[in-house]
Amino acid sequence: MSDQIHKSHSHSHNTEQNHSHWKSVLILSCVAPILLCVASLVISQQSPDNVDAQYRYFNEAASTYNSKFGKTIQQIIDEIQKHHEWLGVDWAEESDSENGESAAAEKKTVRLLDYACGTGLVSRALAPYITQSVGIDLTEGMVKEYNTAARNQGIPESEMVAVQGNLIDANDPSPPKLAGEEFYNFDIAAVGLGFHHFDDPALATRRLAERLKKGGVLFIVDFLPHQHFPADGEHGHKAAKTVTHMGFSQEEVKKMFEDAGFGSSFDYKTIGKGVVFEADGKQLSRTVFFAKGAKL
Repeated sequence: MSDQIHKSHSHSHNTEQNHSHWKSVLILSCVAPILLCVASLVISQQSPDNVDAQYRYFNEAASTYNSKFGKTIQQIIDEIQKHHEWLGVDWAEESDSENGESAAAEKKTVRLLDYACGTGLVSRALAPYITQSVGIDLTEGMVKEYNTAARNQGIPESEMVAVQGNLIDANDPSPPKLAGEEFYNFDIAAVGLGFHHFDDPALATRRLAERLKKGGVLFIVDFLPHQHFPADGEHGHKAAKTVTHMGFSQEEVKKMFEDAGFGSSFDYKTIGKGVVFEADGKQLSRTVFFAKGAKL
């Protein structure tokens, strides 16, 4: 895999068409009846029983994520694309438009680390603006869905690939499987609706900082504080076990970012009117925020 994702990231005309095509076919991983968890969890310091329960829940859910809750997930994809300039990354697309035809031969490399990637929400939302996306997820089920979707669109592994792994185990600060140079020096790292599953989101923020180049951007999508999801029935009970935080305030996120070295250009904004989805036959509403900061 290392050789594959170190290939030249120049896009052919066909590849650019494939990336543009994502905009119209992004029926992606979405909310299972948890709190709209597009990104499946990556676990840090939970008990073995909880780790097993959460792993099984998300791994089993992977095959149906792409066929459920598509309308809600598309809302978030659209919002990410609307806000791509707000993120402050020097995107590949913008570099081409500024430099003209000469840029086509040596396209600017822009690399995304999509952490707790699920089946690829953030990767596909940002595909038109980057040259490479590397996803990391705990479950092989989510990784399989991510890679299958990319291959079905004709996007090669050198440009979009996911691997199974965990960057936020407190007892394993440098997993050998993720120690290669291909897992470092990203321009942007993103977590799409995964932070509320992390036992220690501050640790996650610090670990992601290690994977970014200087000036790289951390981008998270999650919920404002809310009440606990009512865990009715067997399915609801399993889903409720995966949630460790009932959203995050601006102050909480800002502190995590600053403590991890993301004090530059920090911003936090509430997105749209929120999202509404159905869980166990009930209509639930959650307000989504975007947060970003650049590594000092």
